[in-house]
Amino acid sequence: MAAGKIRLTLGLAAALAASAPAARAQSKPTVRHHREAVVENAVSPQVEQAEAAIEKGDYAAAEPLLAQAVAANPKDYRAWYDLGFVYGATGRRPQEIDAYRRAVAAKPDVFESNLALGSALLAAGDPDAATFLRAATTLKPSAHPQESLAQAWMALGHALQKQQPDEALKAFQQAAALQPKDTAPHLAAAELLEQQSDLAGAEKEFRQAVELDPRSSEALAGLVNIYSKGKRLPGAEAALRAYLAQDPQDATAHLQLARILAAEGNQDAAAEELQTVLKLSPDDPDALREVAGINAAAKKYDQAAAQYRALLQTHPQDSQLHYALGTVLMQQRKFAEAEQELIAALRLKPDLAEAYGDLAVAASENKDYPLTLRVLDARAHYLPETPATYFLRATAYDNMRAYKQAAENYRLFLAAANGKYPDQEWQARHRLVAIDPKAREK
Repeated sequence: MAAGKIRLTLGLAAALAASAPAARAQSKPTVRHHREAVVENAVSPQVEQAEAAIEKGDYAAAEPLLAQAVAANPKDYRAWYDLGFVYGATGRRPQEIDAYRRAVAAKPDVFESNLALGSALLAAGDPDAATFLRAATTLKPSAHPQESLAQAWMALGHALQKQQPDEALKAFQQAAALQPKDTAPHLAAAELLEQQSDLAGAEKEFRQAVELDPRSSEALAGLVNIYSKGKRLPGAEAALRAYLAQDPQDATAHLQLARILAAEGNQDAAAEELQTVLKLSPDDPDALREVAGINAAAKKYDQAAAQYRALLQTHPQDSQLHYALGTVLMQQRKFAEAEQELIAALRLKPDLAEAYGDLAVAASENKDYPLTLRVLDARAHYLPETPATYFLRATAYDNMRAYKQAAENYRLFLAAANGKYPDQEWQARHRLVAIDPKAREK
């Protein structure tokens, strides 16, 4: 996700995603500091010339010089380190890792070599990354010790977060102690805690990040997500407004705010946010889909139907759009049109289980009772029967004068309803008396 942007989400509590941890671990390039790291006095002329070329970004000139140096002295850890840097800068990961391995093998106690190797392995998804990153945290950087060690602890945290989350959290805390004004360790810790469903701990870390940088869109987005997951709508609204104060052109954030305002019952304010969304992203199909969904939830069915129809002009094979339009048309009691949209949705996606129930209702309203029964039978392949499906099946059979099957399903409905649907239960009992001799005898 681009920095400072909230990803479009479908539900109120959907995640406002942040940058991938592995990518963040690589957000700062490994600091070379090769000159200060050298203990030996003698440096080969090839290495000196190569490092001068590296400083100018001339990797093509540096590479053959370094190749000569390691050929002449396979234990020249500095040449191997520089060669690894060149390979990394030119996008050759396997060669980069191999060169850094040789640098560490030649001299295991150099911070920069261990950090470089661990970072390269982390980027490649290699579990050995933690070994070298942990070693780096025990060594002394040749320059900028606080920043460099913090970088090592951050990378170690990312290497450990899947298999050893508690240890990863400690690593992020070490990085925060070394760089007390840096938001990155708090953001990484917050994301890890959120993944562990520790929303209180995640909120604390996101808040610390906001205190350090009130303009941190990533921290504000994290708070929005935490408040949304916890159904703390006022907090989510406040965090979103703070976020939008930093980036008022973020259409997705306006859309999320519209959702929250709608959930709070503030429909007028939600409508204003939706207008802002459409101004900022008039042709964004995802935004238009979300706007239509919010209009449907707000019972603005005419607007929602028009928006879904417009989307279907450019996305005619989208089953969810057909389904959404079908449900809106049902709310408008346009059952014939709804039936066609729901059929279209199921033709495109036969396992769209929830659509079968709606189609059965639409078919029943259209007095197409054979279709009602076929659809209910199809639904039963995906979902269990409910009181509603028994009642629909019973009334379909009843209208078709298949009284035996109707009576059977009325009884199944009454057994499942258990007093929760008094009007329909009264109707079922009334019809049983009318169509079933056994019921009349009782």
